Amino acid sequence: MSGTSVAALLVSHDGARWLPAVIEGLRAQTRPVDRVVAVDTASKDGSADLLEHAFGAVVRASGSTHFPAAVELGLGQLREDAEPAEWVWILHDDANPAPGALAALLRTAEEHPEADVLGPTLREWPSLRRLLEVGVTITGTGRRETGLERGEYDQGQHSAVRRVLAVNSAGMLVRRRVLEELGGFDDQLPIFGNDLDFGWRAATAGHTTLVVPSAVVFHAEAAHRGIRRTPLTGRHTHYQERRAALYTLLVNSRARALPFQVVRLGLGTLVRMIGFLLVRSVGEALDDLAALVSLYSSPRQILAARRERQGRQVGDPEEVRALLAPTWLPYRHGLDFVGDLAAAATHQAADVAERRRAAAIERDPSSLAARRPAADDEDEDFADSGAVARFLTNPIAVLLTLFVVAAVVGAREAFGSVVGGGLSPVPDSVGAWWGLHLESWHPLGQGTAVPAPAYVLPLALVATVLGTSLAVSALLVLAVPACAWGAWRFLRVTGRLVSHRGAPRWVLLWGATTYALVPVASGAWGDGRLGPVVTAVLLPWLAHAALGFADPSADRRWRAGWRTGLLLALTTAFTPVAWAFGLVVGLVVVAAAFAIARGAMRDRSTWGPPAAAIAVAPVLLAPWWLPMLVHGHAVGLTLDIGRLPAPAVDARDLLTGRLGDLGAPWWLGVALLVAAVLALVPRATRIPVLVCWLVALVAGVLAAVLGNLTVTLDATTTPVGVSFLVVVLQGAFVTAATLGGQGLLLGTASRSGAARSGAGRSLVAVVGVAAAVVPLAGLGWFVAGGHDRLSDTEDADIPAYMVQSSQAGDAHGILVVRGSVEDGLTYTIRRGDGVTLGEDEILALDTADDGFTGLVRTLVSRPTPATVTSLAEEGIEYVVLPAPADGSVSAALDATAGLVQASAEERSTRAWQVGEPVDEQALDGPRSWLRIGLLVLQGIAIVVVAVLCAPSLRSRRR
Repeated sequence: MSGTSVAALLVSHDGARWLPAVIEGLRAQTRPVDRVVAVDTASKDGSADLLEHAFGAVVRASGSTHFPAAVELGLGQLREDAEPAEWVWILHDDANPAPGALAALLRTAEEHPEADVLGPTLREWPSLRRLLEVGVTITGTGRRETGLERGEYDQGQHSAVRRVLAVNSAGMLVRRRVLEELGGFDDQLPIFGNDLDFGWRAATAGHTTLVVPSAVVFHAEAAHRGIRRTPLTGRHTHYQERRAALYTLLVNSRARALPFQVVRLGLGTLVRMIGFLLVRSVGEALDDLAALVSLYSSPRQILAARRERQGRQVGDPEEVRALLAPTWLPYRHGLDFVGDLAAAATHQAADVAERRRAAAIERDPSSLAARRPAADDEDEDFADSGAVARFLTNPIAVLLTLFVVAAVVGAREAFGSVVGGGLSPVPDSVGAWWGLHLESWHPLGQGTAVPAPAYVLPLALVATVLGTSLAVSALLVLAVPACAWGAWRFLRVTGRLVSHRGAPRWVLLWGATTYALVPVASGAWGDGRLGPVVTAVLLPWLAHAALGFADPSADRRWRAGWRTGLLLALTTAFTPVAWAFGLVVGLVVVAAAFAIARGAMRDRSTWGPPAAAIAVAPVLLAPWWLPMLVHGHAVGLTLDIGRLPAPAVDARDLLTGRLGDLGAPWWLGVALLVAAVLALVPRATRIPVLVCWLVALVAGVLAAVLGNLTVTLDATTTPVGVSFLVVVLQGAFVTAATLGGQGLLLGTASRSGAARSGAGRSLVAVVGVAAAVVPLAGLGWFVAGGHDRLSDTEDADIPAYMVQSSQAGDAHGILVVRGSVEDGLTYTIRRGDGVTLGEDEILALDTADDGFTGLVRTLVSRPTPATVTSLAEEGIEYVVLPAPADGSVSAALDATAGLVQASAEERSTRAWQVGEPVDEQALDGPRSWLRIGLLVLQGIAIVVVAVLCAPSLRSRRR
């Protein structure tokens, strides 16, 4: 480009490790620069001497000089020239230009005279091939967007010169006149984000920025990657980057969009903090918050920068908007992050076998494990087959899809509102569950301090998104598919622990579908018992996490401990006996490990993770179990959730996996038991099968001990809850049978000879056909329906207008007296929308109020006006005797002054209204500071444990 003068402006700070190559790159340009201005900001590694030796004079500045100020110092040197250069080529001390970089930039400037700012393709240094940037823009959430795929290599795919919002300051070619008109780079962006802000200001002022892919600069990104730290970055590089992004958005956004941007960035920061916590990046989460607070606490700084920019806005706003990232892009990045997080979480235990194999290879490179492939292509998850044709030709995928569809059809009774059996109706709003969890005194009955059951919190969290009815319906409808998914992944991992090839998919299909039917075949689903249903979903993931205790890496073992503890706490919330079982299994396993490998168990990272898993659950559930002990309701820690009494479980039910009278035919359970016993025959998998039987033995012994115990409460007598142990036994049997099937196939494959091979194949075929009866018969039984007590609504014998009145306040209670004088009378108190899910356990454990019981006894035998007054003081507005009402009791109430006869929907039902106004404060109770403290502890513990057990994503910084 004849007649064009170019001055290179090179800024350096402790860049001696890169400067020799950068200096050589400048000298090797096919179109030499006309002048070099070097600015060094108090380097301590000899950078200034290198520059002085190469280019002569060097502008030496203090160490506090930031990049915008250093560029301004260089411009000051150019202004002193008789004929200042027309173009300024800005370079960093870690940016090495390719020989033809400047020539390509100037050639494009000649072809596009409207261009005022041009930038090269940036490639990673020292790899030289991976693309970093080909122009850059910014999303509405402040993300620096390059438009490149992760790890994308330069293969000439980005070859077109195009207009962009900004180009990196490393290699930026800019007209000196434009750089000075725009005031250079913003001093509020000392090191990061100044190029984006400059490009945005240039576009707003009507200038054009082009990216020239044929010009290449290799950039080490020393500050961004943390390779070099300066007083400007400190130890919190992420804070500086995030602050720069937020500042750029706030000072350059349109005026009418600024309020929305302020709110969006505030909420977005909270979401980003959660995301960083989920990948255990606590420092980056705090940096995000600090960056937001730093800017939002200095509104004058933002407003001053906006006023300075408004004077230069001459460009078309729509053209500038077109240069910004699409509005939907942040949400796609969010989905990508969720996908990465889910993949990291679900594959955490899946690669335990591979890491153990790698450790074995490291110890003995000549071992057989070193010659085996890490994974066979046929073992990839069937979900990877995205094409329709591949799906239709994959029998496993087709059968699993048909199984899920049939399971959803079988769960048709759970669509919509669900109630019946052991399941109470859900409250009208999720606020009722949150209140139940947070309150220390519940307005139930005559008021009680019995703590809310632990499962109310996870239900409230789910219902906050789905609503109460949909949350419970989704748990029941998706229980079988979710069990199949969890079982598939768990059995796949256990199979790979036995053999590097893993279990054949047909065996996995049998195991996953058989286990998936456990909650329905046991009768728990049909009886509305959420405890065993949810436990069946969680158990494979709990066992999946516990496999991490065998990981060779100590860090991963600890992470497995936190994950196991979190899942154990969640399982215990729905089935309280789960923690006791986990404690017993942990003691058995640790004791066995001490006996087998005492030396290894001296390492704290070996026994520490299981101990942490057992200790985590009581901490996370402290607001439930500690008040139970304080208020004398410890017996509630052994009961299953839901309406009482719970179904009794005898020895036959335990072995066949049945709860109550709604289970599948008993012979299906016997068939599974026989398959688990026969799994001991194959020698190849006998040891892992024995481990399964050991778990089953512990569950059986614990169930035998607890199954003989009964709990007597004021309202009923119920057996101790052992539904969790029933699910564990069935899971152990399924796992053992699946491993046995894998062992049978391994044994058949290892035999030699055509006759033996043919006999082996025949045996496998016979066993396969016999085993397939279990899931097929169970699924057919479930789809046939009629094996449940679930319905849309609950039968009510209380008039509708009384129910509406009771919802006006907790003190508008309805006293319901049932029975007869001859057979005995019982009473309950209905308040609000009645007894809903989560309140059954509280009322069952609540101790009867002797004073109120005496009041009711007086009411039904010798009522007086004083009795009526006492009812009003106790928050009773109506008295109801459901059909058939006892004649002597109704006659006495008819004659009582102060009771007014009320209408009832059935003639045989009698009702009265208390004539005196109720006491609105009758149900008020004391506040418990203990519970408040425990709730705070629980919240902190959940966050801490979630961060500790979350997967770690690789940081971009070294």
